[in-house]
Amino acid sequence: MDVFALSERLMRMDDAAWERHANPLSVWSRVAALPLLVLALWTRAWIGWWCLVPVAAVALFVFVNPRLFAPPARQDSWAARATYGERLFLARRERALPPHHQKMALLLTGVSAAGVAPLVYGLVILQVWPTLLGLALAMGGKLWFCDRMVWLYEDMRGAGRSAAAPVDVHRG
Repeated sequence: MDVFALSERLMRMDDAAWERHANPLSVWSRVAALPLLVLALWTRAWIGWWCLVPVAAVALFVFVNPRLFAPPARQDSWAARATYGERLFLARRERALPPHHQKMALLLTGVSAAGVAPLVYGLVILQVWPTLLGLALAMGGKLWFCDRMVWLYEDMRGAGRSAAAPVDVHRG
């Protein structure tokens, strides 16, 4: 099972959504989603089941976020290149990628996944340290993954092209 492709399908990401998601405002506001979700879940200590209202708001934001912003004005920002690299990674079955990028992407996804257990545990028992550990692993792994996608994009773009000229991420 390819969790990356499953995630893309669940988010209903088409070419237009991906292009809009390359906007740095989309990328960086999406980075804030996990801490906001943690905070929303933590509020159950104060507001009980009403915490589902902010949880639903964060979930809705995560879904609509890639569609909220215009395509990026510049295609050479870190956020845009990370998004383009992720698209290349998702198309790895149609287009060969350097093996070292594939291995690191899977390893970093594992780092993010390793954060789920302490994060959930901390949220269940409402303890700060396991929650922060899980959040740090999940977000650190994801941000490092994104940085690796910038590297993948740059490697696939190749030498001699201008910084603003993207690799065709729409085709395998």
